[in-house]
Amino acid sequence: MINRLRELRESARMTQKSLGDAVDVSRQAINALETGKHAPSLDLAYKLAALFQCTVEDIFTNPYRENG
Repeated sequence: MINRLRELRESARMTQKSLGDAVDVSRQAINALETGKHAPSLDLAYKLAALFQCTVEDIFTNPYRENG
C-alpha cells in the first residue's frame, strides 16, 4: 500500500520505535507499513491520522479511488 508514513514520521523526528510506542504497535509493524508489506487495520490507520493530525487518506493512498 502506497503511503507517506515514513515522510510524516521523519518530519516529526520520530523513530520507528517511538512511533510504534505512540500507537501501540511494534517497530517491526511500523517498518512493514512504511515498506508497503502490510496494510494497517482501520483502528491503526485512525490512530496514525490522529497522531499526525491529518486524515487517513493523507497518509495512505486509497487504491480504489481514481487518480489514486
